[in-house]
Amino acid sequence: MTTSQHPEGDAAPALEVTSLRITFDYPRPAVSDISLRVSRGEIVALVGESGSGKTMTARAAIGLLPETAHATGSVKVDGIEVLNQDDKVLNIIRGSRVAMIFQEPQTALNPVQTVGWQLRQALRAHQAISRRDARRRAVELLTLVEIPEPERRVDDYPHQLSGGQKQRVVIALALANDPALLLADEPTTALDVSVQREILDLLLRLRDRINAGILLITHNLGVVADIADRVVVVQFGEVVERGSVFDIFANPTQPYTRHLLAAVPRLPTAVRSSVDPPANTPDSTPAASVDHLTVAHRGHLGRAPHIALDDVSLTIGRDEVLGLVGESGSGKTTLGRAIGGLIAPRSGRVVVDGHDIGAISPALLRRLRRSIAFVPQDPTASLDPRFAVAESIREPLDIARIGDRTEQSRRVEELLDAVQLPRSFAHRLPHELSGGQRQRVALARALALRPLLLIADEPTSALDVSVQARVLDLFAELQRDLGFAALFISHDLAVVEQVADRVAVLRDGRLVEEGPARTVLTEPSRQYTRRLLDAVPYPDPVKQRATKRADAPA
Repeated sequence: MTTSQHPEGDAAPALEVTSLRITFDYPRPAVSDISLRVSRGEIVALVGESGSGKTMTARAAIGLLPETAHATGSVKVDGIEVLNQDDKVLNIIRGSRVAMIFQEPQTALNPVQTVGWQLRQALRAHQAISRRDARRRAVELLTLVEIPEPERRVDDYPHQLSGGQKQRVVIALALANDPALLLADEPTTALDVSVQREILDLLLRLRDRINAGILLITHNLGVVADIADRVVVVQFGEVVERGSVFDIFANPTQPYTRHLLAAVPRLPTAVRSSVDPPANTPDSTPAASVDHLTVAHRGHLGRAPHIALDDVSLTIGRDEVLGLVGESGSGKTTLGRAIGGLIAPRSGRVVVDGHDIGAISPALLRRLRRSIAFVPQDPTASLDPRFAVAESIREPLDIARIGDRTEQSRRVEELLDAVQLPRSFAHRLPHELSGGQRQRVALARALALRPLLLIADEPTSALDVSVQARVLDLFAELQRDLGFAALFISHDLAVVEQVADRVAVLRDGRLVEEGPARTVLTEPSRQYTRRLLDAVPYPDPVKQRATKRADAPA
């Protein structure tokens, strides 16, 4: 059923939030004044930067606010008030009226129970149903979310499924008891572009089949342009703009909305008239190279080893950023870990600064590893929560025994200046920083030993669009000023185009294409690369939907 069949005058919308205010013990409220409505059969996108109140609004709708939160106003799901209800009422509402589609399926699913068992538990939580009927319904749900061979896959464990299939199971769990409202909190952030497109298309089809309302919380405005009917923009806990997705993208009235849209990275549509950046001169020693590299992961329970990388050869020049792209399971992270000396290859060579890391002494290998640094995807997990910022940045210097405490403190100040953080932040703990600030600290820590090569694995995927833009600009500026080489791993092709000199494309562990970034990302020679590019949602609903119609089978 389409949005037009569910006008704003419906008596019981899927979600109705009126004058919601959520406060804690600190001065600024988490939510100041948010009102919104999601009709059945409608997808409403709630967008804004970190700290804008998006997630708190969703948590209020499912009755999962922290105990320290004080909430006023009204939050109704399918006509039932959720705010400040007791646990007995909330347990009835959760699952049967409102359900959550989580961002990371790996943590949302129980790794030691089969998919069918988890679906049966979700069904039994809200209805009396026999084991036999529950299994039949579980198969129906897997069929609904378009998992192939549902009768067989219902007995699989999560680790036997791909990332996209796991996310489909998470959606099936949310649909188990026919809720009126689905809360989709960054449902595609952890997925590569081709799987993301599959999940977005599935959500559109489900919207029409099950007649539920969907509140989509995302920082990816390409996703919003792809599937949303209406958009609600929030800043500092207040609604600053709302309207149809076409009006918001074409004619934003508020400076904040224009700021968000301007920050979205976009893939180029044509090759620049100027030539691509020149390659490193032939006589210069590359920062790193791999030569016919093959990496195999050991099989479990008698299974054959899995070939993660198969005869891969490539070079990262000095002062060069090589973007590495491909779907989940293509071998991107494995290649980064192999170059960093964290994985031993089955065959082939890894050469860093002219040294074959498989053929040098342990002492030289330890020294060489100081010239390689890593920037993690999630700085929250990589920074010790007990260490102040200065301690985290200083730690590599301590481990390498470089400088006395005065020299190290001076280096910490230099690095804070380099990543554009106030020196006063040296005494803050990680939880006192925003996501973008934590990623800046992670960058400063990685640069502490003046590395020859930086390996950045999805360094901006967890950041909202405007913070991502600032971090990417900072990364490019630091790379120009300090001259380190970089392997930049990402599933976001528009981000890679923004920072990379060259791009390498992996598929199932094999290198399928390599070349100047602008050429590969506008005129790819391989159909696989073209398919990846076509799957990237474009942040313009008119263009995005016209492209999808053109690509749809007749």
